[in-house]
Amino acid sequence: MGAAVLVTGGAGYIGSITVERLAEAGRRVVVLDDLSKGHRAAVVRGVPLVAGDVGDRDLLLTAIAEHGVDSVIHFAAQSVVAESIERPGDYFRTNVVAGCALLDAMASAGVRKMVFSSSAGVYGEPESVPIRESHRTNPLSVYGDTKLVFERILEWRSRSTDLEYVSLRYFNAAGASVLLGEDHRPETHLIPNALRAVARAVPEITVFGDDYETPDGTCIRDYVDVRDLADAHIAALEALDHGRSGVYNLGSGEGWSVLNVIDAASRVTGKRIPYSVGPRRGGDPARLVASSSLAERELGWKPRHLELGEMIESAWAWTRRFPDGYPS
Repeated sequence: MGAAVLVTGGAGYIGSITVERLAEAGRRVVVLDDLSKGHRAAVVRGVPLVAGDVGDRDLLLTAIAEHGVDSVIHFAAQSVVAESIERPGDYFRTNVVAGCALLDAMASAGVRKMVFSSSAGVYGEPESVPIRESHRTNPLSVYGDTKLVFERILEWRSRSTDLEYVSLRYFNAAGASVLLGEDHRPETHLIPNALRAVARAVPEITVFGDDYETPDGTCIRDYVDVRDLADAHIAALEALDHGRSGVYNLGSGEGWSVLNVIDAASRVTGKRIPYSVGPRRGGDPARLVASSSLAERELGWKPRHLELGEMIESAWAWTRRFPDGYPS
């Protein structure tokens, strides 16, 4: 079956579904995850799991050698925006320092291809939408800054070594596959919280701010189906196989406000989703909508699941199947 792809953070939400798609495509995969945020039950059956820290050089070298790894998809990170502002040291240690340890281990083992899970958080408050990759970067959160710093490290290392990389700046992931879905603890994302409010009869969810300069006062986000995101990582690997590096946005090109999403979730579930308005969260731009034309042109990637209702329906089907998330 050829060389293997090492997926760090492959027991998490987007990572696990990417592993699922890679396995379906016939690629050999090995997952590395410390299971602090991910779930053992989310690792696709038959895919080896190396339980450990992405900053553990010896563990990495052993995994690369034992499984014949020739490329890496790097998801492993801390990713809660508000938490990053409160704990910047933790975020830089995990998202940057441990990432550098991964790059060092790759270099020692002769692995020179990486697909990096970046974020629209690198842009900050946009000057224009839809956002293109040429837009200036000015993160509003520590989380976004750690992603940008690591992108810069990748760029500099690619200039001085034989490293080739693709950095994927994606916007808000949504949806689920049949077996795999979104289960963060605690959950901070809007769609799963809205659906769990229905599934578990939670009294209400919180809308963080309704005084933004948007039509209904709530933040506007570009939602992209997680299955499409997974396919983009496969397209990025194929681009690296043909010697193409680059930085690409991944989004649907459409923006939905927080209240739009709550209304859509109410229609899908057939239940009213109660909410209250709380203060703004630090690090939240008013509007983030992507232009993915570069990814379409250079990676051949285009999202197939464009309807917000379709994304929510897949997430709702998974939530009904697993109302308490993955087993511990």
